[in-house]
Amino acid sequence: MRRLNRYIGATIFGSVSAALFVLLSLDMISAVVEQVGELKGDYTFFEALKYVALTVPSRIYEWVPLSALVGCLFGLGSLASSSELVVMRSAGVSVARISWFVTKPVLMFIIAGVLLGEYVTPVTDQLAESRRALAQGEKKALQSRRGLWSREGNEFMHFNAVLPNGVLYGITRYHFDQQGQLLSSSFIERATYQGATESRDSYWLEEQGQITEFSGGSDEVRRWQFSTRRWLTQISPGLLNVLVLSPDALSIRSLYSYASYLVDQGWESDEYWLAFWQKVLRPLAVLSLVLIGISFIFGPLRQVTMGFRIFTGIVIGSAFDICQGLLGPSSLVFGFSPLLAVLIPIVACLVVGTLMLRNR
Repeated sequence: MRRLNRYIGATIFGSVSAALFVLLSLDMISAVVEQVGELKGDYTFFEALKYVALTVPSRIYEWVPLSALVGCLFGLGSLASSSELVVMRSAGVSVARISWFVTKPVLMFIIAGVLLGEYVTPVTDQLAESRRALAQGEKKALQSRRGLWSREGNEFMHFNAVLPNGVLYGITRYHFDQQGQLLSSSFIERATYQGATESRDSYWLEEQGQITEFSGGSDEVRRWQFSTRRWLTQISPGLLNVLVLSPDALSIRSLYSYASYLVDQGWESDEYWLAFWQKVLRPLAVLSLVLIGISFIFGPLRQVTMGFRIFTGIVIGSAFDICQGLLGPSSLVFGFSPLLAVLIPIVACLVVGTLMLRNR
């Protein structure tokens, strides 16, 4: 039985790896072509290749579910086409045991995907975006198309580029009074976080700044420059790292912390809870797709061609993504639980797959 376990595991592992390699390669080629239209300034073709390379971990994370489904259909399908599954069943190996042998190598990809999404992709995605912004020359005030807005009291701030190591580029600050009149505006080329993260004694060291002050009730305007200056604020690199990325790119820990913070402040948090539950339940979603694939091989796809199996896997995976893509925003619009929006497609796959296997 151990030899059979290793044989099925090696077959499935190789099939999932091949599917992931093909999907990732096509995605990267498409990304390179897309980045060619973004070339400007110092953002050359070589820099575009670096950008795509830095986004590889997040692309792997996104393609793991479909790769697991297609790989299982391909691997089990090859065993079915050569009648090896028939021999296994004739030898008394149950469908449940074969399903477990198939699931074990898939768990390796699930664990690798979770680790990537939790510890790697938030850093690499932010580094890729900040490097691209700097290479495109987006250091001037409000020049960046992908900058970040933030607010602290009566001050509104815009950051052109946010690096994950506590460095900001292109900071524009507007300070208003209680009546909404603009008191001052400033632009700083660079700011570096000084001190321990989240420490009360920490501050931002601003470099190469220009300040414009507007006198209330008069047309007098004062302008001056400085080389360095301290900026005391409650904004920390950790907060900016959360705000600069989309919810889908954040880690589970960051999503939970920030969503809980929004709830405590009485602000809208459903978008972050939706992303949180999607990431938490992602392993279960992958397993549900694998179960569908196993049930199809033992059922309607046992005697069809390999090409049709792969086509079926892509259709099922795309339908699953579309269903989650529709239910997620619907939960934000119509106000039902984001957890329910994430669970519906997963439970549907689990029920359908289980019923099909029981019928076999």
